[in-house]
Amino acid sequence: MKEIKLDGRSIGSDNRPYIIAEMSGNHNQSLERALKIVDAAADAGADALKVQTYTADTMTLDLSEREFRIDDPDSLWVGRSLYDLYNEAHTPWEWHKPIFDRCIERGMIGFGTPFDATAVDFLESLGNPVYKIASFENIDIPLIEKVASTGKPLIISTGMASVAELGEAVAAARKAGCNDLILLKCTSAYPANPVSINLRTISHLRDLFEVQVGLSDHTMGLAVSVAAVALGATVIEKHFTLSRTDGGVDSAFSLEPSELKSLVEESTIAWQALGKINYGVTEKEKRSLQFRRSLYVSENVAEGEMFTSKNVRAIRPGLGLPPKFMSSFIGKRAGKDIQKGTPVSWELLD
Repeated sequence: MKEIKLDGRSIGSDNRPYIIAEMSGNHNQSLERALKIVDAAADAGADALKVQTYTADTMTLDLSEREFRIDDPDSLWVGRSLYDLYNEAHTPWEWHKPIFDRCIERGMIGFGTPFDATAVDFLESLGNPVYKIASFENIDIPLIEKVASTGKPLIISTGMASVAELGEAVAAARKAGCNDLILLKCTSAYPANPVSINLRTISHLRDLFEVQVGLSDHTMGLAVSVAAVALGATVIEKHFTLSRTDGGVDSAFSLEPSELKSLVEESTIAWQALGKINYGVTEKEKRSLQFRRSLYVSENVAEGEMFTSKNVRAIRPGLGLPPKFMSSFIGKRAGKDIQKGTPVSWELLD
């Protein structure tokens, strides 16, 4: 599978997982807080920080009735109009440059998720290095074509999309000029229940579209993300905040700094453990070979005496013959006097 380069960092199975901290609306309409989130993400070891680039007017209409109001009783945002929610959650466009500049200062990539063509043009004016298409926009083929035409790497979340819809999105991106494409398995629920994640889809996505595949994870905690790495995910995206107790539109399912640090560490360990297909003794196991079970003389045996299950046993350590040769000794006679604790070898036979 082709590796993808982001600011000199390779994304692929031969590299530790690429960790993206999603700020979303957790800045709570404070640029000072947004910059603190950047610093906290960098301190935790994230590779990139993502913002969402839209305004309430580029997302929806300023209406509060019918389908423009969230009526799902299980939603974190039940009772709110879409316009009001997006107005609170959006990242002011004049903040993007200071946020991206702080990311660069802290050794991370900063990039945006555009939700319409004007956002793409704006992000291009800032030199945005990579683009993300959100799950709710993965059927917006004109937007995908617009982003792909920049020639920048493109990440698409797969939430809610059928295989046919993903096929259309991938084909459109490639036709419009995208050569570096990453798909993120995603379940568009907030928060998402682990039973709805279906991580086995990761390998299917990778094989079906021949792209790098990761996970946009809206579950609570780290377990699902670490499991995704074990199944081959090369990118992990998680919402991030300074503290869930501070509130904010996405804070309930966002990681705090110590948790993001743990995600970086634990996902790296999971990736290291993948290794390769291997049988037999590894380099680190060579010293352990001596502690395998093997055949030892367990009582003093005189020359000519018969070997029995009492004076030959399979024990640790492993310097004698393997236990599978026990039957070759039982009932045979010793060729010399043998002291208790002698490893069994063929030279002991008469």
